Amino acid sequence: MSSASPSFSVAELYHAHRGWLLSWLRRRLGCPHDAGDLAHDTFVRVLLRAEHDRPREPRAYLATLAHGLLVDHLRRRDLERAYLAELAARPAAVQPSTEDLAIAVDTLHAIDRVLDGLAPKARAAYLYSRLDGLAHAEIAALLGVSVSRVRQYLATAARHCYALHYAG
Repeated sequence: MSSASPSFSVAELYHAHRGWLLSWLRRRLGCPHDAGDLAHDTFVRVLLRAEHDRPREPRAYLATLAHGLLVDHLRRRDLERAYLAELAARPAAVQPSTEDLAIAVDTLHAIDRVLDGLAPKARAAYLYSRLDGLAHAEIAALLGVSVSRVRQYLATAARHCYALHYAG
């Protein structure tokens, strides 16, 4: 953001561009409820910014913030759908209860938030290791780092997941 106008008001930005942002998100999501939630979260992010200078391009600024939230939302939705599809493929005798299912989905969301808090390469290393089963050397080659750095990334991610496990 630039310092073009020190008298910038978030309310002014909200009133001027909320409708546009809702339409932008609706086109991408196809769901007005999710679009409303993400538009709200976008303006919460604007409020949480340390500096409140007027953006040079308000719509580009809002779209950038909303895009990050949109990616997170879609990733969580895909993760939840994959989990539910996996559960649906199980025989009825081993289906979890509705409560167990809700707990598992909440846990997946919490893990996703923990991983989202990691540095991009640490998150990628963890996912390559846990989801794709890649060896440390393969991960190092993909990320352009040393094998020892991959081990550090994995240890950091494991500590974060461990802390999540024992926090609740």
